[in-house]
Amino acid sequence: MELLTENWAEREMTAYESERGKPMPSFNHSYIQNNLIIEINLRFRKSFTTMPELTLEMPEKPNCVPDIMIYPKMTANFLHDKITYSQMPITAIEIVSPTQSNDEIILKFERYFLAGVQSCWLVQPSMKAISVYSGIGNYEFFNNKMILTDPTTGIELSLAEVFS
Repeated sequence: MELLTENWAEREMTAYESERGKPMPSFNHSYIQNNLIIEINLRFRKSFTTMPELTLEMPEKPNCVPDIMIYPKMTANFLHDKITYSQMPITAIEIVSPTQSNDEIILKFERYFLAGVQSCWLVQPSMKAISVYSGIGNYEFFNNKMILTDPTTGIELSLAEVFS
């Protein structure tokens, strides 16, 4: 087993973090982000489009970059790309990084809900758990032995698969 050797509290913010306004993703963060996208797409690709790391143009600045956003099924216009996207997703998913607190993410969730996002997922890799928020302060907690259910989208996922 590899031990965490970096002192997260004392390190300086990277250019990536300054520019994007969010922490540098870690190995576990990236691993779970990939698993979530795969699991959602395997089961729900005909109904939804997952968008990772897209800059979301918020009604009030600063803009946000959710780890994953879930939209009703979309198609790409390859001739006219967009750097930022103004349409709010149905669901915004944030994965806690080692340098982040849950409170930071909850503040983002408040902004997302006020902008029209209908559900938010707080993914906690160290706990192998996801909390599905249906509003500010309203959530259900799912651990890796459970099936996550998002009542807003109808998405159901085995967390054992997500955290495997």
